[in-house]
Amino acid sequence: MATLYTQQDKNVRKTWFLMAVFLCVIVALGYFVSYYYNNPSIVYIALVFAVGMNIFSYWYSDKIALSLARAYPADRIQYPDLFRSVENLSITAGLPIPRLYIITDSAPNAFATGRNKEHSAVAVTTGLLGLLDKNEIEGVIAHELAHIGNKDILLQTVVIVLVGFIAILADIFIRSSWTGGRARKSEGNIGGILAIVGIVFMILSPIIAQLIQLAISRKREFLADASGALLTRYPEGLASALIKISGYTSPMVNAHNATAHLFISNPFGSNGSKGISKLFMTHPPTLARVAALRGS
Repeated sequence: MATLYTQQDKNVRKTWFLMAVFLCVIVALGYFVSYYYNNPSIVYIALVFAVGMNIFSYWYSDKIALSLARAYPADRIQYPDLFRSVENLSITAGLPIPRLYIITDSAPNAFATGRNKEHSAVAVTTGLLGLLDKNEIEGVIAHELAHIGNKDILLQTVVIVLVGFIAILADIFIRSSWTGGRARKSEGNIGGILAIVGIVFMILSPIIAQLIQLAISRKREFLADASGALLTRYPEGLASALIKISGYTSPMVNAHNATAHLFISNPFGSNGSKGISKLFMTHPPTLARVAALRGS
């Protein structure tokens, strides 16, 4: 049976693999640009940038995720029951008590973030606190603590920064391939090659999105559900919470594709399965999750 720490090593390996891929992509891009401009120093700049971004993503990606969600520190006086639930469940799970954040949003949702269990945070929306009862809130909190315990949060938060920067750099690369320039003219056909590579990058964008989906496996949600149920000893609490959360079909005010995989439920609501956002869906169907919790 899955336990709270089953996937720790696997998630750490995935994180290192993602960082290595990011390093290779940036260095390859730097090499190509350095060839185009006949400036070898660009390769070294790209290498330093890639290493720097890996370090930055490890230390600060949680702060970026909280900032994108417009989360702010929870007040113990205002939310005593929430603090009590988190503290009790953390002690039961043998985890340090995470920092608590609130997101002012009527959509019921929550996520966990951080680089490790000693530097973790749990954010919940005001909509979730208003919609769910005590047992359901504990089920959601236990689910998020499971993500912290099995180190899902390390992989989840690193994805936000690294893949986000790859997307930005790819966009800049594509745009530059269509602009005129002295370097392109001086290199003859290399300008046409650059344009073709830019088009390839554009075509590969959906594949990059699919890689995100593979890196952030749907299985982690089932594992966190199971681990959370073991933690509370009351699977029905989380099952009932998931049904209520899925019943709210409107998207969150500050929903982002970059952070969608962090939340317990798709932050795009009923619109999350349409258009480009479908490529970033990492959550199993709610009915499947509920069925697994209820053993049906």
